[in-house]
Amino acid sequence: MSNSSSISHFLLLALADTRQLQLLHFCLLLGISLAALLGNGLIISAVACGHHLHTPMFFFLLNLALSDLGSICTTVPKAMHNSLWDTTTISYTGCAAQLFFFMFFFSAEYFLLTIMCYDRYVSICKPLHYGTLLGSRACAHMAAAAWASGFLYSLLHTANTFSLPLCHGNALGQFFCEIPHILKLSCSKSYLRELGLLVFTICLAFCCFAFIVFSYVQIFRAVLRIPSEQGQHKAFSTCLPHLAVVSLFISTASFTYLKPPSISSPSLDLALSVLYSTVPPALNPLIYSLSNQELKGTLRKMMTVSFQKC
Repeated sequence: MSNSSSISHFLLLALADTRQLQLLHFCLLLGISLAALLGNGLIISAVACGHHLHTPMFFFLLNLALSDLGSICTTVPKAMHNSLWDTTTISYTGCAAQLFFFMFFFSAEYFLLTIMCYDRYVSICKPLHYGTLLGSRACAHMAAAAWASGFLYSLLHTANTFSLPLCHGNALGQFFCEIPHILKLSCSKSYLRELGLLVFTICLAFCCFAFIVFSYVQIFRAVLRIPSEQGQHKAFSTCLPHLAVVSLFISTASFTYLKPPSISSPSLDLALSVLYSTVPPALNPLIYSLSNQELKGTLRKMMTVSFQKC
């Protein structure tokens, strides 16, 4: 029996058993991380440099790109290191830091997606009040609230999780530090306190989800009342990228945590964890850039200027 005071490191779940597969996973994670870094970096640069993109929608998109960058940089580098050097260890403080930052960026992204839904709702359903409800100060306050909420949320969960005594070893059944797998190592009934926080989290997430669903019901009703097909197409083109990103984010995370126990297996759990922690940050920039003409035009101009300078 051991407790948390005697644990100096944790053992993460290896992505593969053979050396060849480990190197293959390293290459795959490298490709995904480079795609995420490139895509989100281009969006941040385009929004920051393109003055005509200084609107609430693109301001929130910039914040979303920052959260995507932070999320994938929290989990993937350590997984790549372990695959390349054939190790599975992570220090106690490293695990706590990884858990904190992953929860911080993951929760902030969900709150940002909820705010972006409100932006689309006001833009389509209350266009005359758009400048009033979503002025520069209001947007800054909402973005700050999303980041602050994510910080407090992750700080609370991290402090509570790592205050529990751990006496069931130090092996985590996950390729990065995650609350459910750390709770399995606890031997104290005080883990019910963390379960209570998780229940509160689920309720908060459901409220955000209900708000998103309600908003899109109102959005689609307003769009269908637009007389011209061109107007409907323009309205849908501003909403569908966000809806696709929200669906990808919620579906991957929900299936990972809410799948039936009958179909659960270590290999499936690992594959789903890799899916929901790496795929959305890599695909989000592609989803937004493919369907937004303003963003594509700005990126095209940036690349043209860069090539001319070279």
